[in-house]
Amino acid sequence: MISTIALFWALCVVCIVNMARYFSSLRALLAVLRGCDPLLYQYVDGAGFFTSHGQPSKQVRLVTYIWAKRYLDHHDDEFIRRCERVRGQFILTSALCGLVVISLVAMAIWH
Repeated sequence: MISTIALFWALCVVCIVNMARYFSSLRALLAVLRGCDPLLYQYVDGAGFFTSHGQPSKQVRLVTYIWAKRYLDHHDDEFIRRCERVRGQFILTSALCGLVVISLVAMAIWH
């Protein structure tokens, strides 16, 4: 029989790996954004995005920009592809994190 604890930790590892992929893709997106649209880069605080003094309101702007698919009107094809990738990874990571939380609650109730 499969251990529920082992299955839970495997799910956690998959979630952490996908979070790392998401942050890596987001960092690559910001690097492309710096070259193709410097105004948008400053608008979303690209230089301070992953620093401790980053502004959360500007970080939310980027998430909203990607979630609303406003990048589809952009002139750079690579930027559009990277936004699509980041959006897909965000949805996948959010779903996996939700599944981890639901699994944790279920395990707390069951055990």
